Amino acid sequence: MSLGAHLIELRKRLTISGIAIFLGAIGGFIIAPTLWEALSEPIESIAASQRATINYTGITEAFDTNVQIAFLVGIVGTSPIWLYQIWAFIVPALLRKERRYALAFVGSAIPLFLAGAALGAIIFPRTVTLLLSFAPEDFSTFLTARYFLDFFIKLVLAVGIAFVLPVFLVLFNFIGILSAKAVLKGWRIAVLGIVIFTALATPSADILAMFMLAIPMVGLYYLAAGVAWLHDRAVARRLAALETDTGGLLA
Repeated sequence: MSLGAHLIELRKRLTISGIAIFLGAIGGFIIAPTLWEALSEPIESIAASQRATINYTGITEAFDTNVQIAFLVGIVGTSPIWLYQIWAFIVPALLRKERRYALAFVGSAIPLFLAGAALGAIIFPRTVTLLLSFAPEDFSTFLTARYFLDFFIKLVLAVGIAFVLPVFLVLFNFIGILSAKAVLKGWRIAVLGIVIFTALATPSADILAMFMLAIPMVGLYYLAAGVAWLHDRAVARRLAALETDTGGLLA
């Protein structure tokens, strides 16, 4: 495809994804107050022992908070659509026989993204509780609603996206861009990157939360490497058989 065709295709995929997320956000806006109440639960439990509150600092901040929650619901809820659009944007550059991997890509990327987002939501209350526990008892903690929600959104989306990255390693291997040997060769950099990411995604002294993120991510990396290795072996066997058959015909 030409550069112009790629740009047109990109615009098409972005438009479809944007419309899907917007429609999902409409439904998310309806349930936003219920979700906000659930997100505020860690602060409410802390308030029993120390002074900690979530505050609105502007006239529109309460409305903005509901809008942010709505779009988070839209992004997570419509992940099957926009993840497929990512694949569909890559597909035109591939051969027809390589497009059969679409179902496997979407079928694995969606549950991994949702699992990562769920894990981020699970460790969020523990992270908040731990961070606020450093405040002295005679001090009050005033959190703005925007900051509190931004922290949650970044954690959920970052972990969700991180869980999908191994799928791209397998995808690039299946289409011949990346070999299993290359994946395994960079394991030190990958593990270091995962550790740094988990440290940034859980900005606290909670080592348990870091390990809760790092262990499954490292496991997914090696699982992707294992799938790539099996695929490379299968391709090598097919090529060897083809060479044998071709040699026999030539003889």
